[in-house]
Amino acid sequence: MKNLSESELHHFLELLEQRRAELLQVEESGKAAADTVKLDQSSVGRLSRMDAMQAQAMSLETNRRRDLELRRISAALKRLDAGEYGYCLSCGEQIARGRLEFDPALAYCFDCASKAEDL
Repeated sequence: MKNLSESELHHFLELLEQRRAELLQVEESGKAAADTVKLDQSSVGRLSRMDAMQAQAMSLETNRRRDLELRRISAALKRLDAGEYGYCLSCGEQIARGRLEFDPALAYCFDCASKAEDL
């Protein structure tokens, strides 16, 4: 498999930066949903409070996943700057371009990712 060209690297850089910008924009708009739920039963009914607590839990999980994806993107951008982007962190083989198109933040080739899932 051939190494990624400069234009391909630039393409993946744009994809990573675009995704990071999208995630940061969503993060700003979703902060209110993760705020602490008010437990005053006199102002909010029990079911409404339970709905609010469930919505808060879902928002916290969404934030956790978003933070994880932002860390993956940052790591991919560092690999790109270091000239190591597109290579598996485990075996050093080049990651298939199709996999990078699907998720440009990938750090492992298909074989190594599959092995890790089997553990």
